[in-house]
Amino acid sequence: MPYRIHSQNIPVGISACVLGQEVRYNGGHKRSRFCTDILSKVFDFKPYCPEVAIGLGIPRPTIRLVGDPEKPRVIGSDDPNLDVTERMYSYSDTTSKQLTDLCGYIFIKNSPSCGAFRVKVYNDDTSSKSYGYPSEEKGRGVFAAAVMDNNPLLPVEEEGRLNDPPLRENFILRVFALHYWRESVEKKPSFAALVDFHSRYKYTLMAHSQKGYREAGRIVANHDKKPEREVLDQYIHCFMTTLSKPATRKNHCNTLQHILGYLKRTVDGEIRKDLLEVIDLYRRGIVQLSVPVTMIKHYVDRYGNDYIRSQVYLDPYPLELGLRNQI
Repeated sequence: MPYRIHSQNIPVGISACVLGQEVRYNGGHKRSRFCTDILSKVFDFKPYCPEVAIGLGIPRPTIRLVGDPEKPRVIGSDDPNLDVTERMYSYSDTTSKQLTDLCGYIFIKNSPSCGAFRVKVYNDDTSSKSYGYPSEEKGRGVFAAAVMDNNPLLPVEEEGRLNDPPLRENFILRVFALHYWRESVEKKPSFAALVDFHSRYKYTLMAHSQKGYREAGRIVANHDKKPEREVLDQYIHCFMTTLSKPATRKNHCNTLQHILGYLKRTVDGEIRKDLLEVIDLYRRGIVQLSVPVTMIKHYVDRYGNDYIRSQVYLDPYPLELGLRNQI
């Protein structure tokens, strides 16, 4: 049967300020209309604000990261006597280990608690000429780092980076994929469930990495007769790692051509030629990915076999999100 999105909303963590909650240091927010107006239709957002959770008020003095980028301290930006390092690390470690139900997380950029990438860390070496200035090496917000380290398979992204179409599409793809894994495999784990999951996601893997696609296939084959739990853990690690990098235009074209091969005996040659021309238009950047995918899916639904119709690649998330209209 073709893959269908589950009707229930998917649990996704999010920085509370991104949902419009007035929890920032100045009593403001960083509402993302894409998150509140679009993604909220498919995601069940779980908001967190570590700074409020550890007892800092609203409004409050700003804090920043200082020292070692790998393990920075958290102190007041204007008052170094304000040191919330221990409280922030304790809350972050405890809370992040409780987020096992989440299928994704959206952080706010630049935050000393919730920035996931390239957060400023200030030099605290008084003998250095750069004392008090941002270090060249960037860090991660303490809470964001704990979430990522304690949940290594969890798709994470920053709200600002969701403005980049390939990053946005890739993040949402991974969220839906992890959710489907948990619903279809983890609830009743078995080799049969793994084989079915891999069968449905073969072309999704192919679009992201030929190497990852082959490695995932070897894990499923299980020639070494490893225990079921070990194989499942190894597979989902390989799967989520492979999907972590956005698919390239070249790989999409290769994948679409493979899918088109399943129509060789059921669709007229002239139609297949037209479809190949549309794939080439996408390759040259003249049309977006939605164009060849929509056209090929039309013929797959009518003339393809059950195997090719079941491919998640053709229907990875709700169409109304319009994600492939921009990549």
